[in-house]
Amino acid sequence: MAVSLTDVTRRRVQLPAIDVPQGRMVELPGRGGSTYVTDTPGPSPQSPTIVLCHALGTTGLLTFFPVIHPLTERFRVITLDQRWHGRGIQSEAFSLADCADDVAALIDLLELEKVIVGGYSMGSIIAQRVWRQHPDKVAGLVLGATTDRFQLTPAERGFFLGMGSTMLALRGLSRSRTALKATRAAGRSVDIVPSDMHEWALREFRSTSPWAVGQALAALGQHHSRPWLGRIDVPTAVVVMMRDRVIPTSRQIAFARSIPGATIHEVDDGHAGCVLGSEKFVPRFLEAAATVNARSRDFRQR
Repeated sequence: MAVSLTDVTRRRVQLPAIDVPQGRMVELPGRGGSTYVTDTPGPSPQSPTIVLCHALGTTGLLTFFPVIHPLTERFRVITLDQRWHGRGIQSEAFSLADCADDVAALIDLLELEKVIVGGYSMGSIIAQRVWRQHPDKVAGLVLGATTDRFQLTPAERGFFLGMGSTMLALRGLSRSRTALKATRAAGRSVDIVPSDMHEWALREFRSTSPWAVGQALAALGQHHSRPWLGRIDVPTAVVVMMRDRVIPTSRQIAFARSIPGATIHEVDDGHAGCVLGSEKFVPRFLEAAATVNARSRDFRQR
């Protein structure tokens, strides 16, 4: 559900050489802590805003750095680190509902009106929940590599059940002062201007602890949005990864067809294509965002 660290370390893939936006730590009122936020302006103060939610085990920048600057030709672009990821809020436990509430709190803090919420993999699940929990803040959705639920096969059910049990055993560790100190130290280590994209990507990966990934994975195993997908009433675009081995392509397409009026934008790449196949992914994500923006103009007036 995330770009593979193995892909980056063993293959030493050629990451796009892009100026990574600088961000800042932002206290989210009522949410129990601070998170790292980037806020890149669009072409004018009236530009529509898109808030981007990242994939499992990564950060806001690591998932979306290839697409941020192209998006700014039309949008104000905001990323944040989710709980227990990167420099996100260090809460006692991880939940997708809390992540969605964090996004809503950031929207309020920045005094934004209705925004487009985009997400990739885990981030697309969080984006779904932002609409579910805070529909008044959402003008549209751009969902990449997504699904309405997991645990559809015996293998998936066994995997998520085992991960859930393991995370209960590790819960004390995740709350420990030692674990918190280690995670925060890792987060501080990425607060530099990247000079080598490969090394920067590795630092971003290492800023999220293994038990944080496990907790998030266990939470994803409980995700089930099928009962209310048909009630999504904002313009929605689904970016489908056509060679995905993590979330089967057929499931992504079925998901898109469950949302009234959703458009489908195909990318000929696998689950890590948001970064490792950015030359294919970026044009389709831009297309999806532009489609949602064009359709959401009337919705923003409601």
